[in-house]
Amino acid sequence: MKLTDIGQIKQLFDKYGFSFTKSLGQNFLINPTVCPKIAELGGVDGDTGVIEIGTGIGVLTRELAARGKKVVALEIDKTLSPILDETLGDLNNVEVIFADVLKTDLRQLISDKFGGMEVTVCANLPYYITSPVIMKLLEERLPIKSITVMVQLEAAQRICAPLGTRDCSSLTVAVNFYSKPRRLFNVKPGSFIPAPKVDSSVIRMDIYEQPPYTAEDEALFFTCVRQAFSQRRKQLANPISGYFGIPKDALCEKLISVGIKPTARAEELSMEDFVNLYHIIEQLKK
Repeated sequence: MKLTDIGQIKQLFDKYGFSFTKSLGQNFLINPTVCPKIAELGGVDGDTGVIEIGTGIGVLTRELAARGKKVVALEIDKTLSPILDETLGDLNNVEVIFADVLKTDLRQLISDKFGGMEVTVCANLPYYITSPVIMKLLEERLPIKSITVMVQLEAAQRICAPLGTRDCSSLTVAVNFYSKPRRLFNVKPGSFIPAPKVDSSVIRMDIYEQPPYTAEDEALFFTCVRQAFSQRRKQLANPISGYFGIPKDALCEKLISVGIKPTARAEELSMEDFVNLYHIIEQLKK
């Protein structure tokens, strides 16, 4: 069966009575050129174990399986089970687990399923869970090499924006704290069934083995970052002093001492600035 042929896909859906669940944000890839590029640019090879998040009907899964040593696919929609039995049943290096990735112990899964392999993540992510999934993968400090995901174009632009530019956000800072992100290529709505209303983009995040910046209390660090962006059009000292209950004069003095203008906005700061801000908050909170 040709899994990128719309006619055959519709026959498959009719055969098993499948219908899309809107709340799951399902947009299945059908463009025959996209999935091979994701698998190739995701660095999947014969020694690689792959976690796929969301299988669709298995188009990307098959490409990952053709290149990788083993694929473990997490799929939340159990109604896809008979379809995946048919589309992936001939592959002996694919295991589909019906589970919510956000509720899954991924560290245990990697330990149980990949036996010391180098592991990477590849996924066509539903737009509504893009940020939670990416942050779960990064914050848990999993033993993975990289994350290659399809996301909404706007999200890709935000995630991969250089720090210190208008497009960056708290998510940009978080991604850059743990990894080196880059955009790979864009994908038009017609590459999916059903077609979304916006363009998509594939991005890759290479996880740092030794992060260039560290924070002992990462929860506090990211609270600082989120608060800095919470009122992004206001001068940095205002939301920070207000949230942490720190006298503004004392905060401004400390900011100036590390080369940060109190009048700066969050989008103007570098990663080094955010780390310095975190250390200042850590000092002044005591």
